[in-house]
Amino acid sequence: MTIGQVADHFGLPAHVLRHWESVGLLSPARAEGDRRRYTRDDLFRVASIVRAKQAGLPLPDIRAFLAARDPAARKDVLRRNHRALQDRMAALQSALDLLEAGLNCSHEDIATCPTYQAHLAASVQVTGSVR
Repeated sequence: MTIGQVADHFGLPAHVLRHWESVGLLSPARAEGDRRRYTRDDLFRVASIVRAKQAGLPLPDIRAFLAARDPAARKDVLRRNHRALQDRMAALQSALDLLEAGLNCSHEDIATCPTYQAHLAASVQVTGSVR
């Protein structure tokens, strides 16, 4: 596949694939005229990079993960990013819970709804009286 075809397939701008190549994440074969030709293995590599980016891994960690030949080294990279992803997922779940509380609220002023306020209580945690 050409760079344009791969970019279209994954919904990426072609310059992203060129950047990934420049930082050592990709190394597609070259055809006549120095044109990139992506193989099936390259597509799996691009898919791995896309998924790792979705998980929040920075490019240097993705490179280390994909280059690791030792399973222990690969797992070290993944462990470093596992907790951060769990934290982001927990924050997103909390945000989703808040939206659902708002959708289920029938109060005229949502800021006074006890159910809605309960979802925000951990953020407020004020000691003493607030006026």
